[in-house]
Amino acid sequence: MDSVKIAIVGSGPAGLSAAGRASARGVSHVLLEKTGHLSDTIFKYQRGKYIMSTPDQLPLRSDIAFEAGSRESIINRWDKDADTLNVNVRLNSEVTAIQGSRGNFQISLADGATIKAEYVVLAVGVQGNPNKLNNPGTDQPFVQYQLDDPKEYYDENIIVIGGGDAGIENALGLADPRQGNIVTLLQRADGFPRSKEANVQALYSARDQGRLDFITEASLIRVEQGGSGESLWVAVVDTKDGEARLPCDRIIARLGAAPPRRFVEAAGVQFTGPDREAFPVLTPQYESTVPGLYIIGALAGFPLIKHCMNQGHDVVEFISGNTELQPPDTPLLEELFKDAPVKRSVDDWIVYIRDRIELLNDVSPLQMREFLLASQVHYKRRGDVIMNRNDIGSSIFAIIDGTVAVEVDPKNRNKTIPIHAGNIFGELGLISGRRRTATVRADEPVMILEIPRNATLKLMASVPGVKRRMDRISTERQVGQIFGQLLPASAVAEIVDNAEILPLKAGDAFINEGERSTDIFIIRSGSAVVEKRIGNKDVFLSYVLAGNYVGEMSLFYDGLRTATVRAAIKSEVVRLPGEMFERLLNNNPDLYRAVERLVASRRKVNDYIEAKRESFSSVVDMHTSVARFLLEEEGLSEATDALVIDETLCVGCDNCEKACADIHEGISRLDREAGNSYAYIHVPTSCRHCEHPHCMTDCPPDAIHRGPDGEVFIDEKCIGCGNCQRYCPYGVIQMAAIPPKKPSLLSWLTFGLGPGPGEPDQDWIKDNQKNDNPPKLAVKCDMCAGIKGGPACVRACPTGAAVRISPDEYLSLAGEAQE
Repeated sequence: MDSVKIAIVGSGPAGLSAAGRASARGVSHVLLEKTGHLSDTIFKYQRGKYIMSTPDQLPLRSDIAFEAGSRESIINRWDKDADTLNVNVRLNSEVTAIQGSRGNFQISLADGATIKAEYVVLAVGVQGNPNKLNNPGTDQPFVQYQLDDPKEYYDENIIVIGGGDAGIENALGLADPRQGNIVTLLQRADGFPRSKEANVQALYSARDQGRLDFITEASLIRVEQGGSGESLWVAVVDTKDGEARLPCDRIIARLGAAPPRRFVEAAGVQFTGPDREAFPVLTPQYESTVPGLYIIGALAGFPLIKHCMNQGHDVVEFISGNTELQPPDTPLLEELFKDAPVKRSVDDWIVYIRDRIELLNDVSPLQMREFLLASQVHYKRRGDVIMNRNDIGSSIFAIIDGTVAVEVDPKNRNKTIPIHAGNIFGELGLISGRRRTATVRADEPVMILEIPRNATLKLMASVPGVKRRMDRISTERQVGQIFGQLLPASAVAEIVDNAEILPLKAGDAFINEGERSTDIFIIRSGSAVVEKRIGNKDVFLSYVLAGNYVGEMSLFYDGLRTATVRAAIKSEVVRLPGEMFERLLNNNPDLYRAVERLVASRRKVNDYIEAKRESFSSVVDMHTSVARFLLEEEGLSEATDALVIDETLCVGCDNCEKACADIHEGISRLDREAGNSYAYIHVPTSCRHCEHPHCMTDCPPDAIHRGPDGEVFIDEKCIGCGNCQRYCPYGVIQMAAIPPKKPSLLSWLTFGLGPGPGEPDQDWIKDNQKNDNPPKLAVKCDMCAGIKGGPACVRACPTGAAVRISPDEYLSLAGEAQE
């Protein structure tokens, strides 16, 4: 039986780095690899793949060299370094079991051999346990989960599923025009938040060049045999615009992977939760719940190569007694907590916050370090405002210490609900995109962690426990906000226990007129349109924003649905079982009366339209058509502030455009003539300042923000990458060379200095014309933020034709169109 101090299982970047450090230190070790070569995960990357060395600012501590380069060059360099360092490698040695603890581990191999070790470093990765498709038809032989060499495939319809780095790189590798493949990538999310910036840029560039296509917010439904004129097989895909049928000769699914949990748990290691993709419980030094058994690399929850290699170096240092070694990001995290009233080490803060905040209980220490670097810590005194009602904001706040008071009644500041340490608030802004629904103040000295939207979404996508808890918390808060003052806490808890979150695409109906059902629906995010069938036409009744509920009328109509309700845009609704809600209604007079009042107001609208359908049929048609034009065709259902023009008043003077250009260095942010019209209403090309701005989806320098008045603006950090322009579905962002700042209007009037109103500098134009490719930045409407009097386009309109309106004003505008 061989005996070593450290047995390292897995020769990927983390394991190889650990073995290299052990060899450099002269520590007896063995590196166990189940295949016949080092670094099987890298070895299985597609041939020619370029491997990045991100994060760029992170120094490399490993004795094994690593810098960005091709898969082949990195593998060759690692083989040489392993030889040079005399790493004790044992290939074709699959580990079948690990038993024991510190000082006395027994490692069983598939060939019957046994190795004894004082310490075990588990660096097996997760790629051997990929997530797989379970849709009908995906058991066909052309469905694969690995791509070795994209050059092997020619003249095929290939669908790549998964918008992570692996999926994007596979799609790009297959999209070589010389191979003749038709490549389509399917991504479930709205963008590519978990992928490297360079990969996303390359993907968009390839799409713009016509080399491939991708569909976001899309998922596979099934694979079936094709019909006449189609490929032998067809992938049926659910998209935001409905079902699509894509011919496919091959499907490559890159859906991530899960830890080899059964094998790891058999060694005695505990995990953070029951989910398949949960990670092992680890100390800051990577030691598991089994003393002496350390876990590093992707299995620890951090797959970036440079991080893995640093962990491999550090774990050997920890085992060797180097207790002073700190991760390279420690100084940055120390700065985050420098003003804390209690002094703790960074590692202690990470454990304290993770254990303290229920939402973060399943987050690994490595993931904690990552998102903390993107977060802020606030210290507030009693009475300090943390957020105000109607503020714009989508970050969430986690209370580390202390208590805050939520002001539930805007007319009575003293009517509050406490939220104690360990809980979060602000999640409704994250979920719905709407303004803050309450003012929150410190009820005593508090320490609060503010987590930005992108970091929160990444956690929700990476850690199942975070998403599960966030869904429950946000549902509980929305139910409490609507019914909480009318129901005891036990009743709210019962509603939440039975609630179901349903995702919807634009146009999906979740209540159908004429059906019998008493389920209640809360609009969790997005918005909904209520319609009623009058004669042979669907008549628009109302528009329901996130934070409201629908479906209650059936409780007063013997379960009969009196209207159809459908999602106006991509939305989520919370379904509350009707029988449970009806029981609560009958047992609570206050709740009954509140719902009855709402039903009465909605019944008036129904009765009015029903009674007037003959004499006012043209009026009803106009109201419905204008509402649909604004909310569905023009996308104003996801806007918070939109510019519309009354064409009966507009004289075509273009003062709106000129004023906009004059405010913004000669570049107008709106195009009055562009855009669509209905009746007398015209929607020019100008920013809508969406609830969840598409332009923010992938801004590498984080240059796009929402201001205090709701305006979405681009700051000076813009690098001109064009991502925002690509993501915006309304064509309101332009890439433009920015002229120099103009002299004041008074200087132009008095001394003739500079160009006139609405005109760029002529000398600058001439210089620009000489430059074939001047540097360009993204420009869009910023609602003239910070300028007294508000948007210049509205102020400059001599007839009052140009107005800016919010969602709650769309319906009144539609009503005016019928008069």
